[in-house]
Amino acid sequence: MKRFTPGQRLFAYAVAGLAGFVDVTGYLHINGYFVSFMTGNTTLLARDMAEGAHRVAVPALLIAGFVIGVTIGTLVGDRWAARRKAVVSGMVAAMLVTAALARVVDLNPLSLALLVFAMGALNTVMSGNRANPVGLTYMTGALVRTGQLLAERLAGDRSANPLLFAGLWASLLAGALCGALVGLNLGAASLWVAGGSALVLCVAAMRISVR
Repeated sequence: MKRFTPGQRLFAYAVAGLAGFVDVTGYLHINGYFVSFMTGNTTLLARDMAEGAHRVAVPALLIAGFVIGVTIGTLVGDRWAARRKAVVSGMVAAMLVTAALARVVDLNPLSLALLVFAMGALNTVMSGNRANPVGLTYMTGALVRTGQLLAERLAGDRSANPLLFAGLWASLLAGALCGALVGLNLGAASLWVAGGSALVLCVAAMRISVR
């Protein structure tokens, strides 16, 4: 985060907020599974395997779909590297809008698959630097970095700023809260809000330089 410009940081926070919004939307409609939090799905997969639950395929397919989304996002982002943010966020927006359309015509499995693909791809929107990737749809790493930077600050390093990564976590929390409020009141229609938000991100990305 430190290497990012202020505009890039703001964009990263917005992406984290969108991820929180979509994850809650998915959570509300697939009975406690996640579309972007794969650590949680891995834990649930282990639980379902131990219980012999017939739903063991659900978390397994969610995890596989997320990896496929990351793969697609990486390939597309690398192909149009100079416009990675705009192209990948535009692709994510298209997936979310299509997911909303699929839900309207009761193609719920397709809608769920598109949500997972979109969240996987969203993680690649700022992956031009593979040496120091920043997770945008999961916050364990951000909280670890927050603690590390706080320790460095307490040890006397005035350049260490724990608020940079804490801001990512706060953005995801804010997005998740908005997603919960909208989802509980609008139901599946909240997917349209997510798609519209991703389109706004795509437009904003066109104004942000550097991968």
